[in-house]
Order: sequence, then structure tokens, then C-alpha cells
Amino acid sequence: MNRSTIVSPYMEFSKLHSAARFNLAASGIMNYPLSDLPVTIDRLEIDGPDAYGYEPLIARLAAKSNVAPDCVVYVNGGTSLANHLAIAGTTEPGDHALIETPGYELLDTTARFLGLEIDHFERHFEDGYRLDPRDIERQLTPRTRLIVITNLHNPSGVLADNDTLRQIGNFARSAGARVLVDEVYLDMGFERTPPSSFHLDPKIFVVTSSLTKAYGLSGLRCGWILAEPELARRIWRINDVYGATPVHAAELLSVIALDNLPKIAARAKSLLQTNRALLNSFFDSCDELDVVRPEFGTVAFPRLRSGAAERLFNLLRDKYEASIVPGSFFGAPQHFRIGVGGETEMTREALVRLGRALQELS
Repeated sequence: MNRSTIVSPYMEFSKLHSAARFNLAASGIMNYPLSDLPVTIDRLEIDGPDAYGYEPLIARLAAKSNVAPDCVVYVNGGTSLANHLAIAGTTEPGDHALIETPGYELLDTTARFLGLEIDHFERHFEDGYRLDPRDIERQLTPRTRLIVITNLHNPSGVLADNDTLRQIGNFARSAGARVLVDEVYLDMGFERTPPSSFHLDPKIFVVTSSLTKAYGLSGLRCGWILAEPELARRIWRINDVYGATPVHAAELLSVIALDNLPKIAARAKSLLQTNRALLNSFFDSCDELDVVRPEFGTVAFPRLRSGAAERLFNLLRDKYEASIVPGSFFGAPQHFRIGVGGETEMTREALVRLGRALQELS
């Protein structure tokens, strides 16, 4: 791969083509307003300590994750940069990685950018997108150094249980590999959120997350990596090449957000309860789709019974002022990802327009 010309097709789509008046393409909770945080200008500074982690923020992230502070790497670039750093810290060019499919395209692109050889393990629609540890075991090679999973699964929203992840971790240990789990959507279980997979085996599991998707705090770019201390120190030094010094005002705002996370989470939970009910009612009334209905999260990944999602996307955009994410970005062109983390009345109308477009196509 020519690094100087690399692009992420999904990120280009997201930034240039996904916006719409009735947006079902966004995968996170709608933006949390700054005015609802107890922020005053006297609590913010432009400059602050320039070291490996702003101690008040590291302490709060460690407490949130129930880990020691030296297991936390703060990333001022959300989960995407956290994934990049985690892959860079656990592999060398020429190593082999196993990545799920359908999956988040940027994980593949990042791994290829870093010089890895990639194979995929399938999460099948017919099996409810569950992980199959034995399929992963069969594809391990002497050069495999990383297994990459999202949990909740992006794009389907399906939760992988810790027994399954533990089994995958055991196979990884036998092969001399690690397991990277992107948990950016996991907190959407709210009080039913399971413990991070990092606790299954800190020597094997590396976890990434952020405040972006579950809390509507994307603008803070507050991401983190959970890793055993030696690996965490290595990732901090790798980040010197990419991020060097973070934005201190964002660190301060992230501390304030973490101190108010129960209130922020309550708002997100209330919104999702309402919007997921709308989504399930839509699925109940829709004959054009097959769907695995996830228990948690903002997204689902329905399959068209006929046709390709690109046609549906174009019709929605051109005629109905609405958007979805075509499944081709996840390696599944007959599917599309739908997100219901937006404002409720907008989401309600967007689903109505999606239903009309599906009927028109069929």
C-alpha cells in the first residue's frame, strides 16, 4: 500500500456525503450542549502541564474503568486515534492481524497503513453477528500478533459476552497475540454495561474507547487506551510522534464532563429508550428488511431482501433529504447501517422517509 495516497473511504463518506436534514447515518448520541455543563471561563486554561497524562484526567479515566492509572493512555483524538496507537504499539510491519467483517473500515485501513497483513473472520448475519472463537483459532498463524474486535459490534450493535471474549483471549495467548477491543459503544448498556474486556486478562486484552459515541461529547475528542503498564508506556511514547502535546482546554473540559457523567448518561439513556422504541416499531412494520435487533446501542445493520443499499442511499439523499450508511463501507453491500441517536422528532420523520423509500424501491 502506498502510504502517501492512502484514504479511508468511510471517513470521506462520513465527512462529505452523510449529512442530511433527516440523518440516520450518524452512529453516536446527539451532541451534548456545552451550556448544560457547569463550565465557566475561569475553569479553563489554554496551557497546562506538558507530560505523559494530565493527572486529574488520568485519575478520572482510571476510576471510570476500574484500573490503575498507569494502565491508562489518554488520547486527544477520540477512539480512532486510540485504535491507531494501540495497533502501532502491539505490532510491527509485516505482522499478521485478524479483523472482523462486517467491520469498521478505518480499522482495516489503519492496519494496512501500519504495514500489517490482514485476514478477516466473519460475523454472520444468520448467527446474529455473534463471534465464533473457533473460526478465529483456525485462522491464527505464527505471525499473528493482533485480533481486532468491536464491542458493541460496529455496524450491527450486537454485544459479545465476556465468556466468548475470554475464549478468544485464550487462543490469542497460545498464539503469542493480543486482542484489541474497541469499546466505544459499550457504555450504551448504561447500568447493564458489562465490565471492560480489559479485566479478562490485561496482558492479552487492549481496549480503546472515548466519550464520543455514548455520551454525545464528540467535540472533546477524549479517547483512551487501557493497556498493561509496560505497553501503556510504549504507547505514550508512540503518541509523541502523532499527538505530542494535547489541547489542555479539552483536557479540562473532559474532567468536567467525567465529573458530570451520570447526568450526561441519563440524558443519553432517555433519548435511546425513546428512539429505539421508534426503530423497533419501524422494523415491525417493514416487510422489505431482515434485521438482527441488538439489545443496546444506537445502531442496527438491516439487510435488504432485494437490491443494493447504494440505490437506497441515493434515493434517500436525492428525494427524501435523508441518509443512511451503505453497507459497502462495512463489506456487506446488501446491508445498511442505521443510527438512531439523533433528536427524537427528526428520527421519527427520518424513519417515515426511509419506509417510503423502501416501498418505492420494492
